[in-house]
Amino acid sequence: MRERFLSLHRNNTGSVNYLGIPGVFMKARKITGKVFLLGFLDWDARLFDSLIPLPDGTSYNAYLIEGSEKTVLIDTVETEFKDVLLDQLKGVKKLDYLVSLHAEQDHAGAIPSVLAKYPEAKLITSVKAKDMLIDLLLISKDKIITVDDGETLSLGDKTLEFIYTPWVHWPETMCAYLREDKILFSCDFFGSHIATTDVYVTDEGRVYEAAKRYFAEIMMPFNKIIIKNIDKVLAKDLSIIAPSHGPLYPKPSFIIDAYKDWLGSPAHNKVVLPYISMHGSTKKMVDYLVSSLVQKGITVELFNLAVTDIGKLAIALVDAGTIVIGTPTVLSGPHPNVVYGAYLANALRPKAKFISIIGSYGWGGKTVEILAGMIPNLKVEVLTPVLTKGYPLENDFKALEVLSEEIEKKHIEQGFK
Repeated sequence: MRERFLSLHRNNTGSVNYLGIPGVFMKARKITGKVFLLGFLDWDARLFDSLIPLPDGTSYNAYLIEGSEKTVLIDTVETEFKDVLLDQLKGVKKLDYLVSLHAEQDHAGAIPSVLAKYPEAKLITSVKAKDMLIDLLLISKDKIITVDDGETLSLGDKTLEFIYTPWVHWPETMCAYLREDKILFSCDFFGSHIATTDVYVTDEGRVYEAAKRYFAEIMMPFNKIIIKNIDKVLAKDLSIIAPSHGPLYPKPSFIIDAYKDWLGSPAHNKVVLPYISMHGSTKKMVDYLVSSLVQKGITVELFNLAVTDIGKLAIALVDAGTIVIGTPTVLSGPHPNVVYGAYLANALRPKAKFISIIGSYGWGGKTVEILAGMIPNLKVEVLTPVLTKGYPLENDFKALEVLSEEIEKKHIEQGFK
């Protein structure tokens, strides 16, 4: 967690501003009727969970719903931003319910602080999330009410319906559907890591890339389960999708159609080629193969693992038909950066159908065997590797041409476009 130095002052209206926190502090903003967007915009965040690059920052969205009889807060923010959320709740005299859609700390971290402010409030969550919230945040089990899939909560003139959506991206996750306003509060489902003052999506191109990065990095491993979850939420009449990261979708079809493409469409006529080169031999092979593939009408996305944004690689893997790994041999095996790239691909489980390995070695090694053993999750056919002893020569380039032709043939047979 990043260290924060917090100072406070009051402006002419008496409201509290939080200075020294990289982000934007603002009052709750109306979505519709008595539904409000709260939370924190973190413009300066550049790494999420000490793992995921955040080139556009991120937001932590919470939602307040004021019914005619009951008031509910859906999700919270990271622990370090709890004072911002508490100030946004300053005018809320009574909170009846706090809903936790997902137990991960970026949404649940401020729950203890909110419950301390509103001791009469009950915490509502899924059955599986109950133990997680107790373990992660030390919340008393007496404060927690669990709800089943499809169960409803009356707020008087408004009704929340809870929809179990496991593995988007933890096993306990659920969504909440506000029937009267047709709003789906989807938590991580359909989210995007992006900091923007826009409540709703305005720049679709920018949000599309951010959402695809988000999908690639945390959702792609659960493809088959997520398809079923999409069918569940599509059974509802949706006017707005309100995720817990990024802007809201006033056109739900924009993000739903994108997810359907990323999940269910065939892979593209594309080769993703992550590589690293120590003394130029592997780079020479990579350049030749790229040129040969492009001449055959195949799109290639190239990633030098010494300098690349690993999130960009994850985005490219979503649609890849073939993955080719380029590596020199280091101490009888692949370069450590390539090992990380292979581990990432295995964890993300993209829908690629084929994989191959190219590279160089000095005196021997087991590069192919090691890398092949690292990708058991990938349901791929391994195409003939091309490894050269030292700098590539004429026969090595011929072998690369054969590999290029094999990739072209396989893509045609699969109908990749």
